[in-house]
Amino acid sequence: MIMQTYLIVGGAGYIGSHVVRALLASGHEVLVLDNLEKGHRQAVHGCEFFQGDLGDRDLLGRIFSRHGVDCVMHFAAYALVGESVEQPLDYYDNNTGRTTRLLQAMVDHGVGRFIFSSTAATYGEPGRIPIMEDYPTLPTNPYGRSKLFIEQILRDADAAHGLRYTALRYFNAAGADPSGEIGEDHDPESHLIPIVLQVALGQREHVAIFGTDWDTPDGTCVRDYVHVNDLAQAHILADQRLQGGGTSTVYNLGCENGYSVKEIIDISRKVTGHPIPAVAAPRRPGDPARLIASSRKIRAELGWRPQFGDPTSIIRTAWNWHRDHPHGYGN
Repeated sequence: MIMQTYLIVGGAGYIGSHVVRALLASGHEVLVLDNLEKGHRQAVHGCEFFQGDLGDRDLLGRIFSRHGVDCVMHFAAYALVGESVEQPLDYYDNNTGRTTRLLQAMVDHGVGRFIFSSTAATYGEPGRIPIMEDYPTLPTNPYGRSKLFIEQILRDADAAHGLRYTALRYFNAAGADPSGEIGEDHDPESHLIPIVLQVALGQREHVAIFGTDWDTPDGTCVRDYVHVNDLAQAHILADQRLQGGGTSTVYNLGCENGYSVKEIIDISRKVTGHPIPAVAAPRRPGDPARLIASSRKIRAELGWRPQFGDPTSIIRTAWNWHRDHPHGYGN
């Protein structure tokens, strides 16, 4: 294995910090750029850290000039569907505008590989399940559109400048590193599994179920959950393919099984041993009823195999983190 130098943008965040840990464990040099708006300095160790914005061309120029960066991985997007509906300009500025400046800096300094955290939200409300990569991309909210714009920009940058990329369309990232040393810590928290576990810890009175009349078997939204460490391994495999001369492409990242909100709450009750009260709430704008991935392409082409293939094992690792870090990185 040839050691590579990676710049991880948003590397102090939830997914980014797990990717940093995986890259370091594989013997690579890692640089982290994060403005700490959402991330946590305590989440990254053993690498050089730069505090700053992904759209800061001067800072990016200094980093690229002083370090022989081989690949950039991007984890610095705003990622709340409801918030994107309420504050679309912020999402287009950060997720699209600043990311475009990052790509320009890469081109200017001859950095030719890019791994992009995209999202299942690019598909919108899919007509068929499971979702394949060649299905229409018709996002229903600014978050999904801001990510899809970057995918389109990446195609143009590849054609014009030879900037090769892989866009990984995540479904629902969940869980924590089994070591219990890093995990999910958002403020405010919006993801289902940590919210459910906060109820188990007595930090919330109940979990809200946003809509109980969806066109699903039990009336609640259905999602495909993938463990954050499995996501990290997919990023490493994706760049190994580019290193070997692979062309730009898109992959879905999910476990190919859908679980409803009610099912996740029931599994969490069993894992934690707590009752976890739940109450019905109105639907959130921009939410699709079902999002389930087909990961056939990444399994066939990269040999990706999730190590945490069921929600019980995912929730156990999340519970281990939240139980030992009830206040996140503030302990």
